[in-house]
Amino acid sequence: MINRRQFLYRGGLAPLACAATGGVLTNRAWAGEARTPDWIDESIASASHDSRVRTLVFHYTAVDYPTSLRLLTDAQYRASAHYLVPDAQTLARKPAVLRLVPEARRAWHAGDSYWQGVRYLNTSSIGIEIVNLGYPSPRQDEWPLMQRAWFDFAEEQIALLGKLASDIVARHQIQPSNVVGHSDISPGRKVDPGPRFPWERLHRDFGIGAWPDDEDIQHFLPRQPAQSDAASWQRRLSAYGYDAPQSGVLDDGTRAAIAAFQMHFRPARFDGEPDAESSARLDALLRKYVDPEHAADKAEHP
Repeated sequence: MINRRQFLYRGGLAPLACAATGGVLTNRAWAGEARTPDWIDESIASASHDSRVRTLVFHYTAVDYPTSLRLLTDAQYRASAHYLVPDAQTLARKPAVLRLVPEARRAWHAGDSYWQGVRYLNTSSIGIEIVNLGYPSPRQDEWPLMQRAWFDFAEEQIALLGKLASDIVARHQIQPSNVVGHSDISPGRKVDPGPRFPWERLHRDFGIGAWPDDEDIQHFLPRQPAQSDAASWQRRLSAYGYDAPQSGVLDDGTRAAIAAFQMHFRPARFDGEPDAESSARLDALLRKYVDPEHAADKAEHP
């Protein structure tokens, strides 16, 4: 079996095979579902509907472009994504994102996942894979997160990703807090897109995703307690969307959720240890995106 860094099986049932495409169904193979039979009348439409898509999930592939393409399209690997952003060298030859799965269909990219009360997000999400090795593997697989030599994303990738994600968010009306990484929806199990993913830049330059306001961070920072309360961290992480234990103790699951949060919102430190800066950023996000009246835990924040 292939582990996540080589695309762990993330789906459910095996993909359907198509002999004409070598065992992989192409977008064109699904085109027939767009045709409406003559016994269906579409002349009247309801105004009460919206997109089934609630979440946009970013990944890195952890392998090179040819391998990424093979693992995302070959039926035997049971993994897929709606879009694949190639590496810079490939983009230099053809500056285009690959659509591997139509947005109307479920891609198998999220697997065992959770976000804001929803489990197994494949059904309600769009997945974007970006060709990036993550970090040297397998030599660093077992190293602490902050000791791994993470790879940057190329400028060419970010430029295309910004356009793609902006379009997806606008068409499906995806809320900022529902633009997440694989590590956010599977803390402790997944680490992609990693701490070098430019969340703040995507928010600033393209209006994609969530990011705390500096004034709110500075407001909450002096209100952080001298010693962190595990129960408070768990409540607040859960309120934002994470699958955080509610044990009241700083257990492995809670540390994993904190590390995922830090990789996303405080990439200068992502060791899973609670700290005042990370806590203030979490409070700022809750105020901005969840509860405008959020004043942090009164029992912990005077």
